[in-house]
Amino acid sequence: MSKTKQKLAPEWEIKDRTYFLTNNVSPLTYTLGTRHSRRYPLLHFDESTNEQRELRYATNQNSPFVDEQKGEVTLGHVIFEEGMLFVPKQKQNLQKLLSLYHPRKGHVYAEFKPEVVATDEIEEINFEIEALLAAKQMDIDQAESVLRVEKGSAVSEMSSKEIKRDLLLMAKKNPAGFIAIANDENVGLRNVGIKAVEQGIIKISQDQRTFHWGTNDRKLMTIPFDEQPYSALAAWFKTDEGVEVFKTINKKLQ
Repeated sequence: MSKTKQKLAPEWEIKDRTYFLTNNVSPLTYTLGTRHSRRYPLLHFDESTNEQRELRYATNQNSPFVDEQKGEVTLGHVIFEEGMLFVPKQKQNLQKLLSLYHPRKGHVYAEFKPEVVATDEIEEINFEIEALLAAKQMDIDQAESVLRVEKGSAVSEMSSKEIKRDLLLMAKKNPAGFIAIANDENVGLRNVGIKAVEQGIIKISQDQRTFHWGTNDRKLMTIPFDEQPYSALAAWFKTDEGVEVFKTINKKLQ
């Protein structure tokens, strides 16, 4: 029986702990409910007994569970000041209430864990390094295609060095977004379509509904409703009819 209890008991470290209000909320003071009532239930479901257990913070008791508290109790208040609450290691009953059992944990507040923050920061740094390396190794044509998503037609007026510089800045500013764009197989096709329009090889109607040849105004394709014109054109380039048009446009661009 003791082995079963030992297995079910959560790991616990005696140390000072800090808690913070979540969802970017930080009022001057916030009082957390620490006593069960019909209007504001404060219960913990004990999986070892399959029963709901009433919680209560009493400063003169070792346990946060009412059924383990004995004699007269001195009720305590839990007040976050400017969104933060520090609980020293001497207050084990309060720490366990807040860290293990309180039903509002994860909804109203959370425990600050430096090791988790450090892990997240390492992942963010590694992601940024990955994006910067991808940007550094990218050839100029692909770099132009990716950067055009952010800067539009302004890329056409930029030198190769300016494109590489802004590409690195884009990767550093938003690594996740940069990698997603860089891995999008349609980015290069979209870029070809935009350049073809800029150079008059093809043109887009004023209502943004159709693409035409620039020389004889013959219609190439109709843009599906609610689709971005150049994304639709990129998808069309992959069709049997579109592949031939893409080859012709590419030759004229070169």
